[in-house]
Amino acid sequence: MNIATPKFGVGASALRKEDPRLLRGEGAFTDDIKAEGELRGFVLRSPHAAAHFAIGDLDAARSAPGVHLVLTAADLAHLGPVICQTPLKQPDGSAHALKHVPLLCDGEVRYVGDAVAFIVADTLSQAQDASELIEIDWDFSEAQVDLAGALEPGSPLVWPDLGTNQAFLYRMGDRAVTEAAFAEADHVTTIKFINNRLICNYMEPRACLAEWDAESEKFTLTLGSQGVHGIRKTLARDVFKTDLENFRVITRDVGGGFGTKSFNYREYPLSLESARRLGRPVKWVSDRTEHFLADAHGRDNDVTASLAMDKDGRILGLKIDLLANMGGYLHQFGPYIPALGATMSTGVYDIQNLDFEMRGVYTHTTPLDAYRGAGRPEAAFLIERLVDAAAREIGMPVEELRRKNFIKPEQMPYLTPGGRRYDVGEFDGHMTRALEKAGKASFPERVKEAEARGKLRGFGTAVYIEACAFAGSEPAKLTLDADGGITLYIGTQTNGQGHATAYSQFVADKIGLDFEKITVRQGDTAELAKGGGTGGSRSIPLGGVSVARASEVLAEKMKKLAADELEASPADIELVDGDARIVGTDRVISYADIARAAKTEEDRTGDADVVQDEATYPNGTHICEVEIDPETGDVEIIRYTIVDDFGVTVNPVLLLGQVHGGVMQGIGQCLTEGVVYSEDGQLLTASFMDYAMPRADDAPFFDFETRNVPSITNALGIKGAGEAGTIGACPAVVNALIDALYRACGVGEIEMPATPLRVWEALNG
Repeated sequence: MNIATPKFGVGASALRKEDPRLLRGEGAFTDDIKAEGELRGFVLRSPHAAAHFAIGDLDAARSAPGVHLVLTAADLAHLGPVICQTPLKQPDGSAHALKHVPLLCDGEVRYVGDAVAFIVADTLSQAQDASELIEIDWDFSEAQVDLAGALEPGSPLVWPDLGTNQAFLYRMGDRAVTEAAFAEADHVTTIKFINNRLICNYMEPRACLAEWDAESEKFTLTLGSQGVHGIRKTLARDVFKTDLENFRVITRDVGGGFGTKSFNYREYPLSLESARRLGRPVKWVSDRTEHFLADAHGRDNDVTASLAMDKDGRILGLKIDLLANMGGYLHQFGPYIPALGATMSTGVYDIQNLDFEMRGVYTHTTPLDAYRGAGRPEAAFLIERLVDAAAREIGMPVEELRRKNFIKPEQMPYLTPGGRRYDVGEFDGHMTRALEKAGKASFPERVKEAEARGKLRGFGTAVYIEACAFAGSEPAKLTLDADGGITLYIGTQTNGQGHATAYSQFVADKIGLDFEKITVRQGDTAELAKGGGTGGSRSIPLGGVSVARASEVLAEKMKKLAADELEASPADIELVDGDARIVGTDRVISYADIARAAKTEEDRTGDADVVQDEATYPNGTHICEVEIDPETGDVEIIRYTIVDDFGVTVNPVLLLGQVHGGVMQGIGQCLTEGVVYSEDGQLLTASFMDYAMPRADDAPFFDFETRNVPSITNALGIKGAGEAGTIGACPAVVNALIDALYRACGVGEIEMPATPLRVWEALNG
């Protein structure tokens, strides 16, 4: 195809097109959107983790100044709950009970922050004032917030009708064969740890604006999301039980998502139903503390894992017993998240025998769901911590144990016990390069230098692999506009990743157009019939492939139209900087003129929906070097080295931002972030005063490079990169900490977050 190489095509470090508008304060986030006559909604939430309640007189609240509506569960019997969409099959084939999230609680609450009533008023303060006038008789009981203790006999039950706090039982692998492998083992290493609960603190708290058109009897919902089509589907099908066509869902700018904005939350249908009843727009905006209480949390696993090895350090089998906290209800993807992690539990290692058992557990806490990486960070942490511990116990260098057990390139494609089919991978290659870059050979000298200053030095390695860009597709549609520009319509949703920039690079590659003349449209169900949204690093591996193919389709149509106008063969036409020209001549026609020459809309449209049959598998090595002050327990990350395999790099600058941000979220989990509940279920870390987000001075300088092996599953060789930083970071940082602690005083474990107090206590017994 004759197309001149664009300045900002795939592989170029193009700066983000989005930034000038956002830096000028011209963003259009949900709370920036104003509707004429809009009212404000407020959710009255439970102050108790476990309680029965009865709502008394509502007259005072309903007649309070500015109040238009007060909803309780009795008003919503015609609507469905926010359902769990991912039930699991139990070992005996039975289906487990599904305890969905009600729009409003009907006589019983199951965590602090559970929704009791919805008040709509002229202003937020009026709605809040009215909520205090609602009479509620609380009969609170003992709460169960301890994950491990929730399955003990006599524990308070979140759902008494079940007779247990076990939500489900799930198994993977072959227990009998794995037990036999363990029986033959020369050494077994066992570790126990908690993968700590996290709160996803995106910059923009959730918000929505609900509108009802009485004439057409249709809803419009504007909100910050990770995909409008999924939100529309759950609202229409599950809650309002009506046709998709009765909903238009719009997302404009989004200040961060990280998985947690993927879901349909109860505030959206509450606002929609209120708008329908009142005939006026209703806006709901979360404050930060409400976000801490009500938005889905992440992680929270209690894990025991064992690795069986022969006398030479060859891994024979892996056993995992995992408790996964579900909170008070099964959230939208709640059960699926740890089950997805289970499929990746053997990591980059040639482990044939796996026995994985997971029990989902109800507690009187906020429900849990996907948070950046969604199960894969938990899996990588488990296996990389376990391999490090095993190497220490048998006295083998950790890199030697890893090399001995890596899946080799010649074994690809490789089917794991978790059912994952790795297409390509050169794990020893990027680990070796990372060790070189990190100066592993000279590390003993740095240990001595640190000791001379009274500090402890640690070196931690993690070699990760993840599954992302799961089987499926993301359709794309391109149109040649009347002014000669190109507009792309696609159903993913940028949350700050730079989609407008990255997708434009694919278009520029194929159509030869100035970068700024390409417009990317996302986030409106009225403009695109379907879309999978953004999550699991799918936008570029799936969406980018469809965009590239749609660009090729449109380019061929444009060349044919140009050839007809220039009286030439399409094969002799090249597309260059907004013009089509006959190669080797000065005869040209502008893209605008081509658009005018089109006889039908189809002539200036390119569509593609490229289906991928399997996930892609990004992988890489993270190496962290830390220094500990034994007097205070303070931890400083001195060096951080990354060598990643993302298959193909679309934009090095955007990629660097994705990796840096992901690593910082992992560092936050390791060193600062952790949810704490009191025994009676009060969230003690419900603000930034108590929940410690990583700060700028927690961030090291990163030494990053790629060692890409193109995927043979993905049509363009792309593997995806959005979650990889988070997946590799936790085991690298904690392995570095334990390396320093073990050398200093024989401590081989520490829980996250490894706060200065925890580190000091580890050093001082």
